[in-house]
Amino acid sequence: MKAEEIHSRLTVPWRHGDYVDLAGIVCDGQLDLSGLDVTGVDFTGAVFPEGFAATGTRFLGISWFRGAQFEGPARFDNAVFSLDARFENAAFAGDARFEGAEFRGIGRFDGARFAAGAQFERVVSYGNFSLHGAHVAKEANFRGAEWLGGLWFEDARFAQEPDLSDTQVHGRLWLRRAMIGNERLSEAAFAMSYGYTYL
Repeated sequence: MKAEEIHSRLTVPWRHGDYVDLAGIVCDGQLDLSGLDVTGVDFTGAVFPEGFAATGTRFLGISWFRGAQFEGPARFDNAVFSLDARFENAAFAGDARFEGAEFRGIGRFDGARFAAGAQFERVVSYGNFSLHGAHVAKEANFRGAEWLGGLWFEDARFAQEPDLSDTQVHGRLWLRRAMIGNERLSEAAFAMSYGYTYL
């Protein structure tokens, strides 16, 4: 499907319950939704060979990218996800950037693969945020992030020590079997954690 056609289908007024079913599509060209208001969308299993640009995009409905493949850069800097953002088992081959993004529902990245690293600096999440079983092959940056609905890093794998400076976790912090190389990720890596920690 042409990137221009996807753009046209998504930039329509959103009504509660509306979403566009684009599961399994292969995008022809880079999809650029930067700065736009976007209706709900299901991109489950979609493939983006040339990447995905959503800098400053406001996702007004569901934002499902379960099992999506981002073969080029994936830019979600300063995006706002008004409802649940689901990236379970997504594969990011290039840059994966979510700096300053706001997750008003859940932010779910369970099982996601970040081959070129993951940038979540200054993220704010109001619902549960989860990287359960995720794998980050290079740099992971969470500096200044705030998770108001708890944080799940259970079974997450980081190739190098993630930057967790100036972070705040409100609610439960799950670190069971979270690893940096061959070492356990410690609660001490977080600047502040208010609530129970599960190790």
